[in-house]
Amino acid sequence: MEFVKLYVLHLRQCDPSKCTALRLAKLKLIHLVSKLSDLPRGSVVLFPHPFVDVVLAPMDRELIISRGLSAIDCSWKKLHELSIQVSKRGRLEYRALPLLIAGNPINYGKLSMLSTVEALAAALYITGFKKQAVYLLSKFKWGETFLQLNKQLLEDYSKAETRKQVLEVQKLYL
Repeated sequence: MEFVKLYVLHLRQCDPSKCTALRLAKLKLIHLVSKLSDLPRGSVVLFPHPFVDVVLAPMDRELIISRGLSAIDCSWKKLHELSIQVSKRGRLEYRALPLLIAGNPINYGKLSMLSTVEALAAALYITGFKKQAVYLLSKFKWGETFLQLNKQLLEDYSKAETRKQVLEVQKLYL
């Protein structure tokens, strides 16, 4: 089974007992870093819209294989502060996930309020690493819930051939 390297910029802004990134790191499923500059050059970094306007698409697969997939674990309330730093870092490939429904207990049912593991799993699923996505989510009691809530969306996003098609799928579900 092909697994890609996963990285998480962990900013220590959440409750450690509920932090999905810390659990994944403890299980040695991701590499934690503490500074934006520690993410691998060319890595695909998940960052929410409207701060990033390039949507993740299956075409990002090769870049993820060669450079890795990264997420930023921070408080949703402090995201704006981080977006200023992100806009100045040109050595990374920022991507926004298309709309998905959170399955985690904190933001259950909310659009795009995903936990770090949900964001990583969604990106993996969309870019063709479905087994790795399911494996990551299996480490959380509610992981299957995320998959059930988003099954058709994830499948449709993963079949898109262009970023435009990903956005068209998103529009259909809105």
